[in-house]
Amino acid sequence: MFHISNTTKEVLEWIYCIVIAIVLALLIRYFVGTPTVVQQTSMFPNLQEGQRLILNRLFRTFHETPERGDIITFEEPSSYNPSGVKAVYKEQEGWFNKFVYYVLEVNKKSLIKRVIALPGEQVTIRDGKVYINGEQLKESYLADTVVTEVNNEALTDFTVPEGYIFAMGDNRKYSGDCRIFGCIPIEKIESKVWIRFWPFNLFGKMDNVEY
Repeated sequence: MFHISNTTKEVLEWIYCIVIAIVLALLIRYFVGTPTVVQQTSMFPNLQEGQRLILNRLFRTFHETPERGDIITFEEPSSYNPSGVKAVYKEQEGWFNKFVYYVLEVNKKSLIKRVIALPGEQVTIRDGKVYINGEQLKESYLADTVVTEVNNEALTDFTVPEGYIFAMGDNRKYSGDCRIFGCIPIEKIESKVWIRFWPFNLFGKMDNVEY
C-alpha cells in the first residue's frame, strides 16, 4: 500500500489551503468587491490620482442598472472610433483568454466615469451644457469653471440605446469618454465606486460626491 509521509501530507494540505484561498480571493474580487487606486485625472477634483477606493461588484453580479450620477468603472472600448452611438468592443476568444482577461484582468484596462444618461434618454450637448430629454442637467459635482466641450467627432445630439448608458468624467476637458467612443453596454460595467478609504481625511461612501 502506498504510504504518504507526514511531511508530504502537510505540504499537500498547505497547497490545498493556498489553492482554496486563491479561488476564494478571485471569487470575491470578481463578484463582490475589490480595492483599486485612481490612476486617471478625468474625475478631478472629486477623485484624484493616488486615492484608494473600494469598488462594489455586487452591482454587476446582480445585473443592476446604474443610476444617474453613479461613479462607475467599465471596460475600456477597443476602438475610439464609434460605430453610430455605440462603443466598439473586441471580444476575447476561447475560455482561457476570457478567464485571463475578464477574471484575472491581465492586460485589461478600465475607465472610471460618472453616469450621465440612461437607456432611452435623449442627450444634447450645446453651449457647454448637457440636456437630458430637453432639460438642462444640474451638475453640482462639477467645478464652476468646467464646461462640457465637444469637437467635430464628438456625440452631441443622440438617444442612448436600450441596454446602454452614457458616461463622462467630471474633468470634462481632460476626459476621454462616451462623447468620443460612444455609449457603453451595461454588461461592460464592472463596478460602482463604493468607498474611498485613502486619504483617511476623505474616508467615506461615494454616494453623493460633490465638488
